[in-house]
Amino acid sequence: MNLKYFDLTKDEQELLTSFENGEWRSISELNKAKKIYQKAAKSTLEKTKNINLRLTERTVVKLKAKAISEGIPYQTLASSVLHKYVNQ
Repeated sequence: MNLKYFDLTKDEQELLTSFENGEWRSISELNKAKKIYQKAAKSTLEKTKNINLRLTERTVVKLKAKAISEGIPYQTLASSVLHKYVNQ
């Protein structure tokens, strides 16, 4: 099946090319490996940590205004911005 005709992201295209080049191998004990990776993913996604930040009042007002325009809580917006920044 040739998926190259579909719109793929760069990462998706790299995965497809790798697969088509025969670079993928089956692993033994698939169910055991699945459970390990599912547990790791679940614990990674569930963990949150509270932090305190000192921001100027002006910054907080602008953050809250931006959050209102986006229709989300300002703490969610701040978290999202930080997450995107550190994962660039």
